[in-house]
Amino acid sequence: MVDEEHVDGGSDVDGVLQAALQRLALLAEATDALSSTLDGTLALRRLCQVLLPQLGDWCAADLLDEHRRPRRVVVAHWERLPTSHLEGQLPPVPETSADPLARVLRGAGPLLVDPSAMTSMVDDSALHTEQVALFSRLGARSAVIAPLRARRQVLGALTLARTGEALALTENDLALVEDLAHRTALAVDNSRLYTSVQSTAEHLQRSLLPVLPDVTPLSVAARYVPARAAVEVGGDWYDCFPLPDGATALIIGDVTGHDLSAAVTMGQLRNMLRALVCDRLEPPGDILRRLDAIAHTLYGGHTATCIYAHLQPVPQPAPQGRWQLDIANAGHPPPLLVAHDGDTCYLDTHNGVLLGIDPHTPRPSRIHTLPPASTLLLYTDGLIERPGEDIDRGLARLREHAAALAREPLSTFCDELLAGLAGGSNDDIALLAVRLPPAR
Repeated sequence: MVDEEHVDGGSDVDGVLQAALQRLALLAEATDALSSTLDGTLALRRLCQVLLPQLGDWCAADLLDEHRRPRRVVVAHWERLPTSHLEGQLPPVPETSADPLARVLRGAGPLLVDPSAMTSMVDDSALHTEQVALFSRLGARSAVIAPLRARRQVLGALTLARTGEALALTENDLALVEDLAHRTALAVDNSRLYTSVQSTAEHLQRSLLPVLPDVTPLSVAARYVPARAAVEVGGDWYDCFPLPDGATALIIGDVTGHDLSAAVTMGQLRNMLRALVCDRLEPPGDILRRLDAIAHTLYGGHTATCIYAHLQPVPQPAPQGRWQLDIANAGHPPPLLVAHDGDTCYLDTHNGVLLGIDPHTPRPSRIHTLPPASTLLLYTDGLIERPGEDIDRGLARLREHAAALAREPLSTFCDELLAGLAGGSNDDIALLAVRLPPAR
């Protein structure tokens, strides 16, 4: 004979176990969504896609900025109703308001909220008015608002609401929502830390790059774009300055690596090269050889590519308006010359070995005559290299883009090159463009 009490008890246990497994599965799915990106807003949107409709009919995520001002960054409904108009800056958090969101943003919670009671609450704060409007527009019979806490600080709040009466959110759901809010807060905090480190790294990199001087009648423009997928500083650099003999020095280089050591080495190489160029009016190949010998002695273990050139008008009686480029190349991509009519060619620079390989290797210089109104482009490999692609294809792509921009203002020339070519790069990009004056 079957014991009915035993059967009922077993059924209850199975139900509890099933519910626990469902909650664990939801937490795991939510964690995957939050960890799938370092973009905080995107992570919150993906989280809402997981939670709806499993845990609620709609949800909202509010974050406090560095000045403790709240912003509604995500509102999502399981029926994919348009909600973007509900996102945006929120009123300040009042210090004494009894509104549930205000309390949570001040540190309380998680709170089980009765939306129907919010309309009768005596609270004239703008934040409370905004909350009542949100619940009214989306509808809600029950809700939970949980704080997003990380490192003993409230970063924002997560709101989950159900519109039906049958499965209202209860006190039993607070622990689950609090766990979700904790994981969400960690993801938001990580995103902010990543953004801060990335911003600091880029600021350091840019602070190491020079302000371009006035080298009239030449026009000069430069750009630097940090790697999209890395928070480390890079070793790309450019430089331009007038020389004591009246010529203009043009430099571009790339230290191997993407870390602080590469950035430090880059700054050291740039300063040493500046000193050598100003002190010794020698051919560019001899200057690079001296730089390599010094760097090998002081900073052995690093390698770098580099182009050093000096540019000056061709002495008379040569054709008017032509310029002479004396250039040496240590393992760097070749300079691109873009004529005013759109013709392009890569200059033969006798591409030598990288700096840091053999300090005794000869480094010859090459002299090229450049036509008036032409544009000389020096760039780092991030502009042309793509993973799994032959380098010749990248060089051809650069020629095509540059030819179409031959007569554009130099600033537009640089910006459009980056707009067309930088999107597929995973590396830092530096470029230096020089526009020669037209013939008189």
